[in-house]
Amino acid sequence: MTADTVRICRLHARNDLRVETEPATAPGPGQIQVAIGAGGICGSDMHYYQEGGIGTIRVREPIILGHEAAGHVAALGEGVGGPAVGTLVAVNPSHPCGDCRFCREGLPNQCLNMTFLGSAMYLPHAQGLFRDRVNVGAAQCVPVPGDVTLAEAACAEPLAVCLHAARIAGDLAGRRVLVTGAGPIGALCTAAAAEAGAAEIVVTDLQDAPLDVARRMGAHRTINVARDPGALDPWKAEKGQFDVVFECSAAAPAIAQAIDCLRPRGRLVQVGMGGPTSLPLNVLVGKEIALLGTFRFDAEFAEAVEMIGTRRIDVRPVVTGTWPLEDAAEAFEAAADRSRSVKVQLRFGE
Repeated sequence: MTADTVRICRLHARNDLRVETEPATAPGPGQIQVAIGAGGICGSDMHYYQEGGIGTIRVREPIILGHEAAGHVAALGEGVGGPAVGTLVAVNPSHPCGDCRFCREGLPNQCLNMTFLGSAMYLPHAQGLFRDRVNVGAAQCVPVPGDVTLAEAACAEPLAVCLHAARIAGDLAGRRVLVTGAGPIGALCTAAAAEAGAAEIVVTDLQDAPLDVARRMGAHRTINVARDPGALDPWKAEKGQFDVVFECSAAAPAIAQAIDCLRPRGRLVQVGMGGPTSLPLNVLVGKEIALLGTFRFDAEFAEAVEMIGTRRIDVRPVVTGTWPLEDAAEAFEAAADRSRSVKVQLRFGE
């Protein structure tokens, strides 16, 4: 990177990830230029890289990936009074229009005209945050309090997803909670449940490494269901024991097991995303289970930044690897290996 160029991580096609340069531009009116320092590789980035898309959403033109990032304010555009140059900020990738029916109804995460950085949903694609410097709207830059690292600040977006899921779930204080899937979202849902006062948190996965992280994030018990498939049986007794499940795997066997473990009128919060999936509807109906979807976030982004900055939720155990931008392809391969990785981040700057 020079003063006139910016390095970027751009996906051209499935498994075709390139680190390139493009001319630098100054922030426009109402914008802030952020020198990105850290950016997390999300599951959606992995789907774009490995499969060329997510479900019906396909990469149809080269796209700069990344929507979990933090950095320092580098310059202010016309009409922007702050935050001051040098301030650590987390970048909110979500930009609802504010005018559509859902924005007017107070559901901006369902915006009909959403711009979500690093998303291939629309054409042209919304270019993402995996670059040395980026110009974004001032309102999308949230100052990070306290004395935390760039890596921690870059976890604001996935934590916001989990805080929104916890809000969908309702009051968790004193509740018994199951988290299925201990990837980054599962680990942060665990932390959100613990912070909200859950009485018991059990986390399941197929790998030991993410379960180790889940324990550090607040799980009372972790279960490797590949090694011990019957370990959840005690929670299936008497029509189920858990009040709430955060289903973070999108795997049909995990969903079925979660429904078996939920008590009547329990809540299944579906956080993991996937394609068509079979459900045991007879059990879902018979136990009057509430099946709740949860999608992205809104005000929870600022809440996530505050929690990270004050370490009300300590996200450091989630970050299991950091690679320099020039080794982006290696970082993506590491992120795909769940036996050793939870959250993998790219490091930017000189």
